[in-house]
Amino acid sequence: MADDLSAVGRFLFEAGTLKHSRRTGWWMAGVRDPESVAEHSWRTALLASVIAELEGADPARAALMAVWHDSQETRTGDVNHLGKKYAPAADPHAVTADQTEGMPPGLAALVRGLVGEYEAKESPEAVCARDADKLECLIQGVEYREQGYAHAQRWIDNSRDRLVTPTARSLADEVLRQGSLDWLRVAIGEEKA
Repeated sequence: MADDLSAVGRFLFEAGTLKHSRRTGWWMAGVRDPESVAEHSWRTALLASVIAELEGADPARAALMAVWHDSQETRTGDVNHLGKKYAPAADPHAVTADQTEGMPPGLAALVRGLVGEYEAKESPEAVCARDADKLECLIQGVEYREQGYAHAQRWIDNSRDRLVTPTARSLADEVLRQGSLDWLRVAIGEEKA
């Protein structure tokens, strides 16, 4: 390998900051220690692969877009919807271009392309990845609501209303019929599937 990987190495440390960056919107719902951006991105990627497969899109591409969808927040922070009212949103394309500067050209092009495709909202995979982002918020909201954060209902309702694909809407309805620990009850035999 002849490529200089120093920029990639720096980015890997930069990406690690998302493990400590909290999703700030949950503070408005009263959640004291909300999930990190990295935690959100992991389940979003998982959901993107599920939604894409069931929608007939490429699950790997949708999941890869979901992995990168909030990567710019290493530099901008997680700005919630109220914050965006007062501060102009950073251009994800510009942030990604800065983040990938100096990386091997093929890698930089891949990452920039994924972010661009996600932001364009046009490909089936981008639509699935974006639905995964909203569905993950809905699921997290259900979990927080069950922990006693009643104000999470607003995030649940808003997320459900923003889903586009039939699969994401159906999954949301199914999640809303279940409790967050129903999987455990079934797994240990307390309830039938």
